[in-house]
Amino acid sequence: MRIRPLLAVVLALCLAFFTTACSGDSEAVQRGASNVTYDDIHNTGKANDCPTIGDSARGSIALSVGGSYELRDVCMHPVQVYAKEEPKNVRQQAEFVEGKILTRYTSSLDEVYGDLKVTESGLEFQEKGGIDFQPITVLVPGGEEFPFTFSSKSLKATADGDALTTSTDFEGTYRTPSYRTSNFIDPKGRALTTGVQYAQGLVALGGDDEQLEKDNNKRYIDGVGTMSLSITKVDPETGEFAGVFSAIQPSDSDMGGREVVDIKITGELYGRLEEA
Repeated sequence: MRIRPLLAVVLALCLAFFTTACSGDSEAVQRGASNVTYDDIHNTGKANDCPTIGDSARGSIALSVGGSYELRDVCMHPVQVYAKEEPKNVRQQAEFVEGKILTRYTSSLDEVYGDLKVTESGLEFQEKGGIDFQPITVLVPGGEEFPFTFSSKSLKATADGDALTTSTDFEGTYRTPSYRTSNFIDPKGRALTTGVQYAQGLVALGGDDEQLEKDNNKRYIDGVGTMSLSITKVDPETGEFAGVFSAIQPSDSDMGGREVVDIKITGELYGRLEEA
């Protein structure tokens, strides 16, 4: 009978030790689960996603006029892509038709950075670099494919106010590089810088036929797009912000041999504000 109290104490100590050890193991497992490895994201498309911040991030970051700031780690993940199709009936207007992105897992712009200036008239952002272009192909319901270069190169956008808030909207223009490079050879062996100007079998035309001139005479053509960045979340402690973006830019012209159409891209936005 005297052993029972001692046995109860021993069991209590063992139970406490076991509980503590289990809680420590559980915490270790949770910490290990938060460490994402290469195998966790390989071929999953997660690397194409932008970082996110909590829905409770509804603050603002005050900026001083004349101050020098930078927007860094800007990420833009396309979610929906539309191509503007001409109407079949002359009484109808051209409209954007949603398509399917054929490019796998490499459609996002990331690590984009640039200068943010605060003036008396508002905010001015000038993009300077980063992974700021991605070649994408979109398939529309009619079966036609439209390649284009999604870009934020040389983006110059402005916004009202002297603070970064959940109602800040940047708007501006940017450059869209050609989808094709100067050394790209088309199926008939024509290119811009390889010395081959006319396709086989067309030599007798002299390359002057109007229907073939655009395909024969390659040109490097840049485009201009318009973009809006709408900020909906701001974390003053970390300087992070998130929201959505919308852009309209031309499709690829196949170096002058194809008619371009307007492409509309919408998706998720993330970035971080720092003092320069």
